[in-house]
Amino acid sequence: MENTVYIRMRNRVQVNVDDSLFLRDIAQIISREGIHQKLERLPVYKVSAEDNNVIILDVMRIIRMITNLYPDTEVQAVGPTQTIIEVMYKKKRVSFPLFIMVWLLLFIGSAITIMNFHEDVSMQAVQQRIYMMITGKFESKPLLFQIPYSFGLGLGMILFFNHVFKKRLNEEPSPLEVEMFNYQQSLDQYVIINENKESVKRLDDD
Repeated sequence: MENTVYIRMRNRVQVNVDDSLFLRDIAQIISREGIHQKLERLPVYKVSAEDNNVIILDVMRIIRMITNLYPDTEVQAVGPTQTIIEVMYKKKRVSFPLFIMVWLLLFIGSAITIMNFHEDVSMQAVQQRIYMMITGKFESKPLLFQIPYSFGLGLGMILFFNHVFKKRLNEEPSPLEVEMFNYQQSLDQYVIINENKESVKRLDDD
């Protein structure tokens, strides 16, 4: 137990170009006092401008580095076996006219989608029928239902997505956040398999 080092690779680490990565940056470490600080300061990778925006560091590479430095040490990996290094490049600022154009496109597209849905399910005819059942009178524009329904539609969207602008209503994730999480998990798995050189072996490799 005294010569055992436990490491747990982090899932994702965001870095900048020219950053130097140490073992403490990409993994959690449990080891004896004598070597713990040296392991934390162990250089692992130097990010350069030639790197892609995603770098994969495999746990086998880390174990090899530790055992080369401390041959009598046993290394045990716990949890994820790869760390995704995401290189953060400077993003170009979006121009205000482009922002307005995209916003208008999404707004108009959403409005047309909602109106087409209501036309498909004959929403106006349903509201006219409900109004006549309650009041006994026919009204071509039953505003008594249409106005509250319009407000309720917007309120329902706020409750469904659990956000008012950047403010979260409660700690429960929204369905959109769950779908984005599942998408990110699938994307990370794809990147790990296809970008990790350690997990791919070709016939012409030496």
